[in-house]
Amino acid sequence: MGGFGREVMPVLQQQVRAAGEAEAEFVFVDDGVTGESMNDLPLMDFDTFCELPADDHRITVPIAAGKTRETLTEKCEQAGLSLVEVRAANTVVLSEVELGEGAILCPFSMITSNVRIGKSFHANLYSYVAHDCVIGDYVTFAPRVHCNGNVRVQDQVYIGTGAIIKQGKPGRPLTIGEGATISAGAFVTKNVPPGMTVFGNPAVEMTKENLRRRNG
Repeated sequence: MGGFGREVMPVLQQQVRAAGEAEAEFVFVDDGVTGESMNDLPLMDFDTFCELPADDHRITVPIAAGKTRETLTEKCEQAGLSLVEVRAANTVVLSEVELGEGAILCPFSMITSNVRIGKSFHANLYSYVAHDCVIGDYVTFAPRVHCNGNVRVQDQVYIGTGAIIKQGKPGRPLTIGEGATISAGAFVTKNVPPGMTVFGNPAVEMTKENLRRRNG
C-alpha cells in the first residue's frame, strides 16, 4: 500500500464517522503487500476483501497513475464493489460543479464554479480547479496544483506538485492532451499535446536538448 493510500485513509474514516456510520469497518487492500496490518488496520488481498461478510463493500482507489487506477477501478466494478468518494471536511466545492464518481479530494483542496470533472479524479493537498474547467477521467493533481480558469484536461493526465496551469480564454481553452505529464513546478502557458511530458517555466517538452538548455 502506497503512501497516498495511508494519507487518504484517515480522511475517509473522519468522513464516514461524521456521517454517523458507527458500525463501518476499515481495511487496506493490496495484493502486493505482505503482513496482517498497516497503520493499526487490517491488511488483506482483494479476494479476501470481497469475501468479507458485509451488507455493502465500498472501496476507493488511491493510486496516482491514471492507467493503473482505471484498471483497478474496472476490477472493483466487475466485482460489484461500490466506489466511494473521499472528500476532506475542509475541501471547498462551490457552485455548478459536476464531479464524477470515485473522486478523492484531499484536505485544503478547492473546486470553484462551473466545473465538470470526470471519473476517479484526485486532487491532492492544496490543489484547486478554477472556473469553467473541464477535467477528464482518471486525472491526478499532485499537491499544490493550480489549475486556473478555462482549462481542458483530458483523460489520464498527471500534473506534478506545484505545477501552474495558465488560464485559458472563453472559447479558446488551454488544453492538456490525454496521457500527458506535467512535471513538478512547471508553468504551463500553452496547449500540451497528448502523451507529452513537459517541464520548466515556461513549460517545454522534456527532451535531452531542452534539458541541456535549461541546465546551462
